Amino acid sequence: MTVRLWRADAVVLFDWLTSTDLDSVPITHPAQKQALADLLSRLEWAADSDVTGSTAEEIDAARQEVARDMGW
Repeated sequence: MTVRLWRADAVVLFDWLTSTDLDSVPITHPAQKQALADLLSRLEWAADSDVTGSTAEEIDAARQEVARDMGW
């Protein structure tokens, strides 16, 4: 399966996954935590991914892009 992400989404997800204690994320099955860890791994190792080197400014800009049309 291939999942394509908007770069801003990937940056936001990568930042969240690297800064979140996965033991504190509410889950109903251990596979859910493993799936999050797998997603993090794929974001780190994707051949065309440059999200691991995102600066604080790029992360803030990505957050703004992703949240822009949410109405929050």
